Amino acid sequence: MAAAERRAFAHKINRTVAAEVRKQVSRERSGSPHSSRRGSSNLGVPLSEVVEPLDFEDVLSSRPPEAEPGPLRDLVEFPVDDLELVLQPRECRTTESGIPEDGKLDAQARAAVEMYMDDWVIVRRRYRQLSIAYSPITPETQQERQRDLTRQVFEQDISGDERSAPEDPTREPQAGGPAREDPRRSSGSPDDTPRGSGASGIFDLRTLAADSLLPSLLERAAPEDVDRRNEALRRQHRAPALLALYPAPDEEEAVERCSCAEPPREHFGQRILVKCLSLKFEIDIEPIFGILALYDVREKKKISENFYFDLNSDSTKGLLRAHGTHPAISTLARSAIFSVTYPSPDIFLVIKLEKVLQQGDIGECCEPYMVMKEADATKNKEKLEKLRLAAEQFCTRLGRYRMPFAWTAVHLANIVSSAGQAERDSDSEGERRPAWADRRRRGPQDRAGSGDDACSFSSFRPATLTVTNFFKQEAERLSDEDLFKFLADMRRPSSLLRRLRPVTAQLKIDISPAPETPHFCLSPELLHVKPYPDPRGRPTKEILEFPAREVYAPHTSYRNLLYVYPHSLNFSSRQGSVRNLAVRLQYMAGEDPSQALPVIFGKSSCSEFTREAFTPVVYHSKSPEFYEEFKLHLPACVTENHHLLFTFYHVSCQPRPGTALETPVGFTWIPLLQHGRLRTGAFCLPVSVDRPPPSYSVLTPDVALPGMRWVDGHKSVFSVELAAVSSVHAQAADSGEGGRALGGRAGGLGLPAAAGALRPPLSSLPRSPRLSALCWLGAPASVSFSAPFICAFPASVQPTAQKLLHEELALQWVVSGSAVREVVLQHAWFFFQLMVKSMALHLLLSQRLDTPRKLRFPGRFLDDIAALVGSVGLEVIARGHKDAELAERLNASLAFFLSDLLSLADRGFVFSLVRAHYKQVATRLQSAPSPAALLTLRVEFARVLCSHEHYVTLNLPCCPLSPPASPSPSVSSTTSQSSAFSSHAPDPAVASMFELSGPFRQQHFLAGLLLTELALALEPEAEGASLLHKKAICAIHCLLCSHDADPRYAEAPVRARVAELYLPLLSLARDTLPRLHDFAEGPGQRCRLASMLDSDTEGEGDVGGTINPSVAMAIAGGPLAPGSRGSISQGPPTASRPGSLLSAESSRTLLVCVLWVLKNADPALLQRWAADLTLPQLGRLLDLLYLCLAAFEYKGKKAFERINSLTFKKSLDMKARLEEAILGTIGARQEMVRRSRERSPFGNQENVRWRKSITHWKQTSDRVDKTKDEMEHEALVDGNLATEASLVVLDMLEIIVQTVMLSEARESVLGAVLKVVLYSLGSTQSALFLQHGLATQRALVSKFPELLFEEDTELCADLCLRLLRHCGSRVSTIRTQASASLYLLMRQNFEIGNNFARVKMQVTMSLSSLVGTTPNFSEEHLRRSLKTILTYAEEDVGLRDSSFAEQVQDLMFNLHMILTDTVKMKEHQEDPEMLIDLMYRIARGYQGSPDLRLTWLQNMAGKHAELGNHAEAAQCMVHAAALVAEYLALLEDSRYLPVGCVSFQNISSNVLEESAISDDILSPDEEGFCSGKHFTELGLVGLLEQAATYFTMGGLYEAVNEVYKTLLPILEAHRDYKKLAAVHGKLQEAFTKILQQSSGWERVFGTYFRVGFYGARFGDLDEQEFVYKEPSITKLAEISHRLEEFYTERFGEDVVEIIKDSNPVDKSKLEPQKAYIQITYVEPHFDTYELKDRVTYFDRNYGLRTFLFCTPFTPDGRAHGDLPEQHKRKTLLSTAHAFPYIKTRIRVCHREETVLTPVEVAIEDMQKKTRELAFATEQEPPDSKMLQMVLQGSVGPTVNQGPLEVAQVFLTEIPEDPKLFRHHNKLRLCFKDFCKKCEDALRKNKSLIGPDQKEYHRELERNYGRLREALQPLLTQRLPRLLAPAAPGLRNSLNRSSFRKAEL
Repeated sequence: MAAAERRAFAHKINRTVAAEVRKQVSRERSGSPHSSRRGSSNLGVPLSEVVEPLDFEDVLSSRPPEAEPGPLRDLVEFPVDDLELVLQPRECRTTESGIPEDGKLDAQARAAVEMYMDDWVIVRRRYRQLSIAYSPITPETQQERQRDLTRQVFEQDISGDERSAPEDPTREPQAGGPAREDPRRSSGSPDDTPRGSGASGIFDLRTLAADSLLPSLLERAAPEDVDRRNEALRRQHRAPALLALYPAPDEEEAVERCSCAEPPREHFGQRILVKCLSLKFEIDIEPIFGILALYDVREKKKISENFYFDLNSDSTKGLLRAHGTHPAISTLARSAIFSVTYPSPDIFLVIKLEKVLQQGDIGECCEPYMVMKEADATKNKEKLEKLRLAAEQFCTRLGRYRMPFAWTAVHLANIVSSAGQAERDSDSEGERRPAWADRRRRGPQDRAGSGDDACSFSSFRPATLTVTNFFKQEAERLSDEDLFKFLADMRRPSSLLRRLRPVTAQLKIDISPAPETPHFCLSPELLHVKPYPDPRGRPTKEILEFPAREVYAPHTSYRNLLYVYPHSLNFSSRQGSVRNLAVRLQYMAGEDPSQALPVIFGKSSCSEFTREAFTPVVYHSKSPEFYEEFKLHLPACVTENHHLLFTFYHVSCQPRPGTALETPVGFTWIPLLQHGRLRTGAFCLPVSVDRPPPSYSVLTPDVALPGMRWVDGHKSVFSVELAAVSSVHAQAADSGEGGRALGGRAGGLGLPAAAGALRPPLSSLPRSPRLSALCWLGAPASVSFSAPFICAFPASVQPTAQKLLHEELALQWVVSGSAVREVVLQHAWFFFQLMVKSMALHLLLSQRLDTPRKLRFPGRFLDDIAALVGSVGLEVIARGHKDAELAERLNASLAFFLSDLLSLADRGFVFSLVRAHYKQVATRLQSAPSPAALLTLRVEFARVLCSHEHYVTLNLPCCPLSPPASPSPSVSSTTSQSSAFSSHAPDPAVASMFELSGPFRQQHFLAGLLLTELALALEPEAEGASLLHKKAICAIHCLLCSHDADPRYAEAPVRARVAELYLPLLSLARDTLPRLHDFAEGPGQRCRLASMLDSDTEGEGDVGGTINPSVAMAIAGGPLAPGSRGSISQGPPTASRPGSLLSAESSRTLLVCVLWVLKNADPALLQRWAADLTLPQLGRLLDLLYLCLAAFEYKGKKAFERINSLTFKKSLDMKARLEEAILGTIGARQEMVRRSRERSPFGNQENVRWRKSITHWKQTSDRVDKTKDEMEHEALVDGNLATEASLVVLDMLEIIVQTVMLSEARESVLGAVLKVVLYSLGSTQSALFLQHGLATQRALVSKFPELLFEEDTELCADLCLRLLRHCGSRVSTIRTQASASLYLLMRQNFEIGNNFARVKMQVTMSLSSLVGTTPNFSEEHLRRSLKTILTYAEEDVGLRDSSFAEQVQDLMFNLHMILTDTVKMKEHQEDPEMLIDLMYRIARGYQGSPDLRLTWLQNMAGKHAELGNHAEAAQCMVHAAALVAEYLALLEDSRYLPVGCVSFQNISSNVLEESAISDDILSPDEEGFCSGKHFTELGLVGLLEQAATYFTMGGLYEAVNEVYKTLLPILEAHRDYKKLAAVHGKLQEAFTKILQQSSGWERVFGTYFRVGFYGARFGDLDEQEFVYKEPSITKLAEISHRLEEFYTERFGEDVVEIIKDSNPVDKSKLEPQKAYIQITYVEPHFDTYELKDRVTYFDRNYGLRTFLFCTPFTPDGRAHGDLPEQHKRKTLLSTAHAFPYIKTRIRVCHREETVLTPVEVAIEDMQKKTRELAFATEQEPPDSKMLQMVLQGSVGPTVNQGPLEVAQVFLTEIPEDPKLFRHHNKLRLCFKDFCKKCEDALRKNKSLIGPDQKEYHRELERNYGRLREALQPLLTQRLPRLLAPAAPGLRNSLNRSSFRKAEL
């Protein structure tokens, strides 16, 4: 077997090159799959060209709807009631219409008046709401559809900390099911099982209760029946709409959004109600009048008209009796409603006060108000009386004139923000993030304002203000410019205004949001707004807004107002008495004074309308400024004679005899019409001294009339501004404030509104002044059918009665000149809509809807349309790169226009227009400067077309595809020679349905367009790929979402027909597979199965050299298992094609679309298609399914919470980590380990900060911190999506299995299918899916047992692992299914060969693997499953007579024993050393079972890697490799393979223990033995590579070399040069690192401690000594603290004690109930002969067995004393194995102690000092500082216990004991050596020092001289005994006496 395997292995490697060549040739011959797909199709039309569509109307006429069965009938043709006409009565806000009854209106005014009276005529497309353009799929609608989801049960959501939770939320009480078990039985806590006792005694398998059994499991039914039953069960409880579970399409991508236009309504901004309550001054002597208005400082604009109020008492008002008429009730208003369209923090409510004109300037008139106080009224009584009398006189005489008095302002933002923050917060969420529809429906005004929504004026708590400070008006600073400066200054903290003395008063006002329908309200025209309960009630006035920026809203009611603003007057050069100047305004209907019309609105407490009005007077100013606003009601009919007349008066304040009160001193006027339009804007006029002559009104004052005198020589001296707010009159072309009659918000512009625009001849139309008002942002055709329409146009609009608007418009547009066309293009959407509306209205009114579509419109009109579409199309292309924004708008407008035409005109004709447009784009694509931009526009164009509500009908879903008439082969057969499963040729009809074939694109025209766009975007060489991928995929996703939500397609047969429009998507995704994002996250995993099934691609890529990723995964210590991302086939993708990869988000969306098609398509059709696929195609399809499973795997609730808190905690986290680092609470190494462990829940994220693929549950809003409910909901939806996606994949797999049942290639395909099934069982799945998945797995295994038991052992291993994992599930339904599957697996294996060794072996291995790697594995539940399997075996009647039941029982008990070990491991989960020891023990127990030993070695490696012990992990891998090498050596003798574990000795001496496997234990042929995937050459290579990786991570680069020495011969034998190159590259890196870190200090390998345990509490560990290997630079305190803390946690407080010294422990002195730990730092020790070999730093840190520690002591028990009594104990410890080993602690097996006498201690010290001197002297490069330090320590005079003292103690006297002579002599020699070294050092120092250190050096030399002199006599003594002769005989080199001098 192995030979065959090896041959295959080598074979693959050798064929790599051949495969490459073959692939290259085939690619050149036919192009890549993409190019072949692009280049051919049944009609020979490449994908880049559009096929000729079928004639839609002809096809329909040949297939009447009646031909279709039931529900499909509605798909054939548009519904009969598709278009309808609705008349909607117009609502009027006011009780009176306000429209003039005057009969003398001109045509335009009459048209406008009629328009404001007519009802709305609405053309409606009834089904339009079903289009995604009008009902977009948004997160909100998705949430609505997700409302009734059932919660799926996932193991990971209920595991872990929720142990106490009910075991299975979904569990129904099952018949015969056991009651809930006693929770006390849980082995979860270590307290339950007495420590050290045999835990297995507690859990007796026989006494456990089993889970419920599957009733029909033991029956033997026909496979067909089982399949049918499984399918019926799968159909139950399915989610009806897959895409309702997927996040809504990206809003940013949508181009086809429209909102249904409401009939236009009057525009209001946010409305605030201001009530003036009272105004009180310190003195009350005269009437004061108030004016309120809003000003926007940022825009420098007054944003409302004035509101005049009068809060005077009746008695004060009485002073003006002489001048007053009876006040109209409308002028008594004290409250006003202001409207603000653009709320901003810069808006002020300005309050101005005026008083009656009096003598004296403003300052004098304010003085009394500033000086006098109310409290001093009695004191100032006389003064007051005087003032009152004067005021009365002025009121009588000058009562009609006013003067400016004071002003103040209220900052509205302060009111809004301080009043009711709480309420605003709750409301403003809605305000802040409007839904899409709202955003589009509201005008741009709302959107622009949203930035400032901190001051939303629509919701705040009402506030009552008392304004106390007013500023006096300054005569020379009255203009608005000055006011804006004041307001800007007011906002500053150091406002200049605060320094001024204020006018004190009390003005009380209420500010609140206006109610929805206020009572007693008057419109700006003083009409009564409904409801108006009583005409006598005091009214509230609506104040007209002058928005800060343009508001595009059409007028809907009659409004005809004119505002006049006199700004300034300059009479400085006017002779005579002209000082107190007032301006009188009159509206003249003619030149006669009697023709002044009463159209000027009154202010406060006066008549409603007046014939004249005056500006306030500035005392003694010849050039006054004005802030006055006159409001006039324009007559409906303004004629040439109408004009405004301004008369300037000098007002005489002092009554002088003979002087008139007012003297006219000048005249000027403004004619109101110019060229038939209203004149508005700013005017600077000359003023005439004389009264104007007759007929002046038709001329302007600029004309110098003869005989007239002018002020200042006809210069302009009077500045005035006119602003009209009129829905009747067009305004002059140069006006600033255009006719909003033409305006239109995109959402609601109707034809009447645009009628004004059509008034001039069409050719001049675009020059209309305010055409820009027709659109905002060129809204994508949101002007729609519900907007109003006029049936009969005024004659002036339609040149002759016969012409139709749409025909005329099309004609004029086509023939218009370039300037006109340019402007029309800017607003093309508007004119397109106009045409469409006119066409629809024409059809409805002329009752032509029943006419065949081909006859509805005349040919010449259709020709014009074709020409128009062509020219606009060209504009789109031409402007694509110049003006991208316009191109986008035009593109969308054109697409919408064509989409609308599909509802009205001949659809075949429209399709031909689309094709023509496509052709235009195609011809210019090559030469375009940015093709990607053009392609993006084309995708958007297709997308809009496809958003039609009858999109499905337009694709002719019910006509069968006609197979091609020509004999040219279909696309699928071009790529395939013949089908994989049938000898017959593929069915061309089916093939063309699944490819973008000619017939498909011809018949399903729109679907074909969109899919072609996707196909072209997915081509590897496509331009601007990623953007196009996203756009094209998003377009399809949107469509599928709309189908899912569409009630018309709810029934299955209809849905299947709809799905047929998307079948080519399957082939597309299959071919794009290599470039999809790899959700399965593993090297080269995109095309796992394709390469396996494709005999041609077998050698592609680098197959031979890759280690199977799942092997690598297992080796890396990751679970081999649960959710292991193991690839299905070895080898990387079929050569990855060029071209950009798709992003994770795009890939996921594409996959969900594929799943939608698979879910909804007709299974029979899918089966016919699958039958026609070639093997490689089928392989790619299976890969696609595999990828779908990976992409939609459930992430778990925890992941959602983590994602949520991730962003939230990131900053806190970083801060905490920084603190830790600074304070040093966490070592650098722990930090590293933590980082390596800290994998996000989604596997390795490379270095991406945030992966979009993770956030596939895209946040519904920008908020990060979601509520718990939101996260619950997201997890619920994600769970349902994962379940449904997996079930769709399962359905497809069943279809494939049924297809291949009879084929020859059955095995390979079924193997691949099984791999996908296994992957699905291994990933995180819900209980519902596992129920069906396991049923499918059982059916597969029962139908094809040879899959598992004859061929690949890996499949069997994977299956056993997954089943066992599910047997340990906390959810009983999953356990029930899994134990049933496992039981059947055993039975099947047994039935094949009367023994189920293979399954036994695999199950045992799997359990070991599971136990070692799954953190929260529940052995309690697994025991239940074992019991269930036992029960099955006992109840299985069919196998009663065989040994099967007995074998099952043995296996179950064996597994039970393993579990018991596990319990113990659980207990030590927190103690890494004990845990590894246990794993080690288990692994050693499997010495006779190589597979299991290997599994446990891998488990240990995984654990070590997790703990950051890379050296130990590497050793585990080396041992595993040695084990495999032993086995391979038994199988065959290969030169290049290692000869068993002996070959690994250089890497580690410990490895020989793997040779315990002898031939009698292991028979290589035995079934199930060494059958794992690792026991192959490929497995060995993988293990060695993994070992090398770990060694590299641990910095043991020398060992890397040794590993590769074993690996290289294997690779060389296989000629795997690619791998060899990689290995040599890694070797080079390793050697380079060794060179860089030669001194060794750069990599610190480990620190060693001896740890002794004493006390009965430690159980097995009592009196045991270990050497612990700790991370480098671990301090004694660290390990001491760690162990103390750990054991304290286990044994309790005050039990654990650390022995502080390293003296021998006397057990009798210890307290028995305590636990003692002794920890000592030890160093590696080498004998002298060893040091010759251990040259490098690495050598001295690797393969360590002997360790040394020294303990100083004195005879009296102290550690340190005087020199003569200082002893030292040296302890040598030998360990059982050499470090590094597969454990980090090794038992001490031998201990040796030697005690040094004081003189020996002295000798050691001197030798050490001498070595230090020598080192410092010889160091290269020399280090003078270090040298001087060592010298100072050696020769310095004050060194305590220094060399001199040592010599004086030990060398002064010759010892009496002859035994000490040798030590005495040795010490003398040491001193001699020491002196020599000191001399060398001094010499060296002299050569290094500079002049500044000479003195220091001389001092050192003097000290040395003294030392030498002192030592001289001590060193020259001679010892008598040393000269004694030695005994005769040979010199014994081993005898110490041989060191004596021998006398010859």
